[in-house]
Amino acid sequence: MVELSVPELSLVALVGCTGSGKSTFAHKHFPRTAIVSSDACRGIVSDDENDQSATDDAFALLHHIAAVRLRRGLRTVVDATNVQQHGRAELIRLAREHDVLPVAIVLDVPERVCLDRNARRTERAHLGAHVVTRQQRDLRRSLRSLEREGFRRVFVLRGVEEIDAATVVDEKLWNDRRELTGPFDVIGDVHGCRAELETLLGELGYALRRDESGRPVDARHPDGRTAVFVGDLVDRGPDTPGVLRLVMGMVEAGHALCVTGNHEYKLVRALDGRKVTIAHGLAESLAQLDQEDDEFRRAAHDFCRGLIGHYVLDGGDLVVAHAGLEQQYHGRASGRVRQFAMYGETTGETDEFGLPVRYPWAEDYRGRATVLYGHTPTTELRWVNNTLCLDTGAVFGGRLTALRYPEREPVSVPAQQVWCEPARPLEDIAAPGGATHRDPGVLELDDVLGRRVVETRQLGRVSVQEENASAALEVMSRFAVDPRWLIYLPPTMSPCATADSDALLEHPAQAFAYYRSEGVPAVVCQEKHMGSRAIAVLTRSANTARDRFGIEDGSTGALYTRTGRPFFDDPALTEAVLSRIRAAAESSGLFEELGSDWFALDAELMPWSAKAMGLLRDQYAAVGAAARASLGAADELLAAAAARGQDVGELAARTSARRADAEAFTAAYGRYCWPVSGMHGLRLAPFQILAAEGVNYAVREHEWHLAKLDALAAADTELFTRTRRTIVQLSDPRAEAEATAWWTELTASGGEGMVVKPVEALTHGTATRSGRPVQPGVKCRGPEYLRIIYGPEYLRPDQLRRLRSRGLGRKRSMALREYALGLESLDRFVTGEPLWRVHEAVFAVLALESEPVDPRL
Repeated sequence: MVELSVPELSLVALVGCTGSGKSTFAHKHFPRTAIVSSDACRGIVSDDENDQSATDDAFALLHHIAAVRLRRGLRTVVDATNVQQHGRAELIRLAREHDVLPVAIVLDVPERVCLDRNARRTERAHLGAHVVTRQQRDLRRSLRSLEREGFRRVFVLRGVEEIDAATVVDEKLWNDRRELTGPFDVIGDVHGCRAELETLLGELGYALRRDESGRPVDARHPDGRTAVFVGDLVDRGPDTPGVLRLVMGMVEAGHALCVTGNHEYKLVRALDGRKVTIAHGLAESLAQLDQEDDEFRRAAHDFCRGLIGHYVLDGGDLVVAHAGLEQQYHGRASGRVRQFAMYGETTGETDEFGLPVRYPWAEDYRGRATVLYGHTPTTELRWVNNTLCLDTGAVFGGRLTALRYPEREPVSVPAQQVWCEPARPLEDIAAPGGATHRDPGVLELDDVLGRRVVETRQLGRVSVQEENASAALEVMSRFAVDPRWLIYLPPTMSPCATADSDALLEHPAQAFAYYRSEGVPAVVCQEKHMGSRAIAVLTRSANTARDRFGIEDGSTGALYTRTGRPFFDDPALTEAVLSRIRAAAESSGLFEELGSDWFALDAELMPWSAKAMGLLRDQYAAVGAAARASLGAADELLAAAAARGQDVGELAARTSARRADAEAFTAAYGRYCWPVSGMHGLRLAPFQILAAEGVNYAVREHEWHLAKLDALAAADTELFTRTRRTIVQLSDPRAEAEATAWWTELTASGGEGMVVKPVEALTHGTATRSGRPVQPGVKCRGPEYLRIIYGPEYLRPDQLRRLRSRGLGRKRSMALREYALGLESLDRFVTGEPLWRVHEAVFAVLALESEPVDPRL
């Protein structure tokens, strides 16, 4: 018998071919209400469970139902084949979005069994054998990658007998201790203050037990109360080993619980030999532990490593986390939840002492559970929305505090002395709940001045230097659209590596090689439109603009450039373009598909001359005209010299070639310019749906976006230009060759080139840089287009040799950081965070554009 231990709160993906018995297995082991079936959803949207034309709508419904269940804290079992990675990727995304564990249960049965079962089912008899064969092939491939994709548990049941014998056992999450009802004594940050801890435990009524050396190794309450430590047992104080010895003994004896603090986490990393900054008392802990024997150091190391991020206690009425925990994270399990529990959330700001400013999450807290925490020392206890910070700065000369629960009775003892000088005066330190909560609609100057650090979900901390922030502030304050529309700025994009061909600077082979080296299995090659980047934020009506964005001037959206400026100076023209987009969205049903009365698009607006006329007139046209005039005159003079018998052949040939280059330069930018009058002549090429109500769509796979936008383009072929593309499996040399031929055809006919992107929008490297996001896209531009960028004569051998030394490191770093910031701004907006939080990420994108990077890249 095979026993499958499945977390009570998880997303379970059944993986298997049609006919493998997934539905039977699901109904045998899980409640009917927990199962979300793709066939059932297909039937709901089409009245026919086998109508394959309804598959997209069916899975949209499936994902919506799954998301609602996960948001409500209910285990969800997805009954679909799930044999293809792109289908599973959405489930992984849902699990991560709702901070639950994704689990895969694979039903691997022989192909013959599946075929026989399908033949016996009338509704499946029409399926050809090739369908099962293809699914079996996908299944074989999937077995190697499920854990790498993000599934935290993978169970593979092989054969009918093993599937029939399997049992499913519910497993509680480690943080779920709701069965423990207390009473509890929740103790704030100890920070190595062993003597104060002994005194506090005595005040609380605990009896200490000591070892033969007189050291406290346990403490028990006669009434059966349980101590709960909020973390940060270590660092700064005089006796970190003594505190650990006592708390470890209490936990082992069942007399205490303990959650991890950020200081325990950092201590473990240091003991593991990881690179950490030895600061904030870590040096003292390491020195004190060096005085202990190896056995104790190993035990302390294992204890700190095994600490849980937070506990849910007393039937869900009490939550203990080191830095507190928002309601949506209670009882959830993910890196994001653990990170919040250890560090809380910061505004991205630092105060005058160089310390991070904590976001006052407690002021927004509306949960049922009492949340007790520490992390940020305060001089006074203050209840805020059923939350309480218990760190009263014992190590800084304050007090060590506990709260009796459920009595809500605080007990404190004074510090024996100041063991560590605080980075700022203790009386100036306020608990997060005591901070002034800013108006969420107000962006203050302090939010953007100076060096900034922005926390992103995808790339961690992104820094913005002070000098770059100043330049961005000039643009944002003087030229930007109404900031309520400014929810996103697009990232820059890096070119592919320099081609190894003598005649080209960029070639698709280098783009394919980059993604292959990162373990990306497939890419989509998208036609690159030569226009100006445009972000369109569109509402269905002026009422939506008012209710969702707070805009009351009658406008229904915004169309702005990649630097946040209005695309057109004339608001009437902007509204005219938005009206056309809105009509197409209504006609194509996009509003209904997204379930939203607003959405944002990323697009190219053409022609290039519609926005770049000044650049064309003052730079490109001037260069071209001057070159043609001077080289034309030189040609005439050399011809006259040759007629007089002068030997100027070599010079004449070189001058003629330069003149041809100048004419090619003019022709290159001329392809992207044509007359525009009002709406007439404008073309819009959208390639990504960024967001709609409650959803950041920028992380969806590219084919999803392009399919939706194809329908939008079909609704107004005069305004919209469809984005052509092809998908390339990087294990297939023939597919690469075909895509390269397509690129050659595109560029030869005047196209700019193409953008190569992972098929999955948000992709993490599985090869050379495992776990880190790869470039969201690299551009591969044609040789004639690059004349505009590098100059008329860049293809001359001596010029190409020089250009081959171009460095891409800074550009790629900037592109990845801006990408993470863009996703962060969308995440913050669709989840309803204050507008200043959204603009923190938006502003950072603009600021990074001031970094010293070659603008030609």
